[in-house]
Amino acid sequence: MNRSDPSPTSPRRKVLISTDAANEADDQFAVAHALLSPVLDVRGVLPAHFGRNGSRAASRAEVDRLCDLMSVGDSITIADGAEGALTDAQTPRPSAASQLIIDEAHSDDRRLCIAVLGPLTDVASALLEDPSLVATDPLVVWVGGPPYEGPAGYSPEFNLVNDVPASEVVLASGVELWQIPMPVYTMVGVGHAELRERLSGTSPLGDYLVDQLIEFNTTVSYGPLDFRSLGDSPAIGALLNPLGARWSLRPPPRFTVDAQIDGVLDEHRRIRVCEGFDTRWLIEDMFAKLRAWGDAERIARAR
Repeated sequence: MNRSDPSPTSPRRKVLISTDAANEADDQFAVAHALLSPVLDVRGVLPAHFGRNGSRAASRAEVDRLCDLMSVGDSITIADGAEGALTDAQTPRPSAASQLIIDEAHSDDRRLCIAVLGPLTDVASALLEDPSLVATDPLVVWVGGPPYEGPAGYSPEFNLVNDVPASEVVLASGVELWQIPMPVYTMVGVGHAELRERLSGTSPLGDYLVDQLIEFNTTVSYGPLDFRSLGDSPAIGALLNPLGARWSLRPPPRFTVDAQIDGVLDEHRRIRVCEGFDTRWLIEDMFAKLRAWGDAERIARAR
């Protein structure tokens, strides 16, 4: 994989990606996009649970598969997250993932950015395990949470309901949080026809991304579908291009056990909430990098 070296005045952003990769079919696109983006220094991928027994192990298997397809298995740390949600907002659930978050936050002077594409379990556990983590000023970019106004597309919101206590820990911690809630992440839609036209045949990676998404759509009870939202991708997009989003500042919400908004945690604090994203740029940038990577792979194999 080809990444440009950071300039002395503009080092690459230090990033960890927490992903419930086996839950659906969009995490794979977001992780690949991050790994192919020269401005991001992805220090590790953290396979996460998604609320079922064995789900974290399934996410690990999917992360391993993706890294093998991208030939990065030996050059990136893969640190398993917790097997399930926190039991409450006071008790950590230590894991290799939470330890890597702590280690990377303290490793150098660069700010640690954590893109969370699933539940906030491992970030919350790290904050509970090491209270000094807050002083390192990490940035957490989280895809999750229901609409602040208007009806929800579905309920309960999946990433939130899989660990509500973890959301309370992170939202109350004082770390900077950029939230990408349901009304934004559901709008990153691509159709099967576009995926086939743009990515099929470009590389084994491109074929896999397309095929696994189309296969996943055959399993859903609310089908038939010939499109899917790449809803985790705005977390990567926000790190690449923060000005590509419209943001509002809101007090951190309090959530009920069934993942509904129930007032605020602290009227004096604010989190940054994404209200819209430049999806044209986001999808085009992702597709262009995937196609360029496929071209480079073909040239390398032909030598």
